[in-house]
Amino acid sequence: MPLGRYAVAISLVQALILSACSGPGSAPQPSASPSSVSVEPETARPAGAERLILAFGDSLYAGYGLSRGQSLPDAIQARLRKSGINATIVNAGVSGDTSAAGRQRLAFVLDNLPRKPDLVLLGLGGNDVLRQIAPAETRANMAAMLEELDKRGVPVMLTGMKAPPNLGADYVSAFDAIWPDLAAKHKDALYPFILDGVIGDPALMQGDRVHPNVTGVNRIADKLAPLVGAQLKELPGT
Repeated sequence: MPLGRYAVAISLVQALILSACSGPGSAPQPSASPSSVSVEPETARPAGAERLILAFGDSLYAGYGLSRGQSLPDAIQARLRKSGINATIVNAGVSGDTSAAGRQRLAFVLDNLPRKPDLVLLGLGGNDVLRQIAPAETRANMAAMLEELDKRGVPVMLTGMKAPPNLGADYVSAFDAIWPDLAAKHKDALYPFILDGVIGDPALMQGDRVHPNVTGVNRIADKLAPLVGAQLKELPGT
């Protein structure tokens, strides 16, 4: 996202993170916007071994405010299958999760999958910004999750978050560095900012102006799915 657009959208980012802390019962009803589009249908028969992907994150994965089948993991799965990859994505997004909450439940989620996943999409940190949790604590939690995944031999793609400038240069610098630093250290793939190109554009947001609508979700998936597909194709048997 260009710096100017990001600056304009800071209040929206904060509102997005605040809304993510709400429980599922407070989620807004999906609006029937004429500009909304559904997740792209599968048009090609997937081939090869099944690739099991775990999407582990917060409301941006959970599909806050969207109908069933319209979440980001759903959109990515549809694109992967359309491209011929036999992908199944388990959506373990939980609205309101901080990095600490994710750290606490990661092992349990992994242990209860049908088998070891071929890839984990890891997207947390937004609620840490809302609560102004020290970046060092967020870094420690993210690092612990990556270490757990390393121990289990599971490849990871991080989808990062950015802190708004009004939290101060020191906070922003320390927070924003977490994802590239950890991705480099653990040799994991990185998508630097999950809301890149979406936040701040009313045509891509729900009526609350803080969560991507289906069009926005599809925009994110259009960028992410090819990266996920490329990583999966590096695995034997794909």
